[in-house]
Amino acid sequence: MNSQILLSSIVHIRFIPFKHKLKYRVPSIYLNIDDLAKINKQYTFFSLNNFNLFSFHESDHGYRDQRSIKTFVVDSLSKYKIKYQNLKIMILCFPRILGYVFDPLSIIYCFDNNKLISILYEVKNTTNEQHTYIFKGDADSKNFKLSHKCAKQFYVSPFIEMEAYYKFFNKMFKNEMNINIDLFDKNNKKVLTASQYGKFIELNSKNMFKFLSYNPLLGFKVMFGILYEAVKIISKGGKYYARQKKPNDTISFEGKF
Repeated sequence: MNSQILLSSIVHIRFIPFKHKLKYRVPSIYLNIDDLAKINKQYTFFSLNNFNLFSFHESDHGYRDQRSIKTFVVDSLSKYKIKYQNLKIMILCFPRILGYVFDPLSIIYCFDNNKLISILYEVKNTTNEQHTYIFKGDADSKNFKLSHKCAKQFYVSPFIEMEAYYKFFNKMFKNEMNINIDLFDKNNKKVLTASQYGKFIELNSKNMFKFLSYNPLLGFKVMFGILYEAVKIISKGGKYYARQKKPNDTISFEGKF
């Protein structure tokens, strides 16, 4: 349950109506929510809820207001009757760099002693809307290999229709993590796959700067990459699907993993 850095690669492959691929190296942070105050004090270049070279803001996740991530998780687990005795919460996400971040997918892992009991997939789009898919289950906390699926509930890409479903693959083994999400259309044809895979390294000052060497303007690069790839998709004839504005963040319970 130690906080760590995940040095990883992200791959997106679109299959229909044409093939399109992008790949880039990107680091993430894997934080123990109970360690946030300690990390804030321990590292000069990392701050909790304040501007710094690196920072983590709880308002970027969960309720996205003044309430903590732990409050959001506890409320969600209670709502969907997911029980525990000794709750530990880890979040895999991008940090803010110089105060900015765009985080398309954050994953919140909920543990009870040596068991993984719930996963919350927190999805954002470029218009700052958010939906959280919640799954429950019972898996080993250190080594797990999980597959689960659900209907698409949230508008993400303007080039993918809403009537679709996801298949999630989530694996952790020793110091490695592999996450894969496949999207299928209403005819069960694979539209795209998105994956992130890499190795954990210790969270310390040296590795924070190694993190920076991977992607010095991480948030800006992610947003620019999305816009750049959108232009390329349009140039290839991708169909545009307009969105309906979502006034509030939403949550859906998707059953067992």
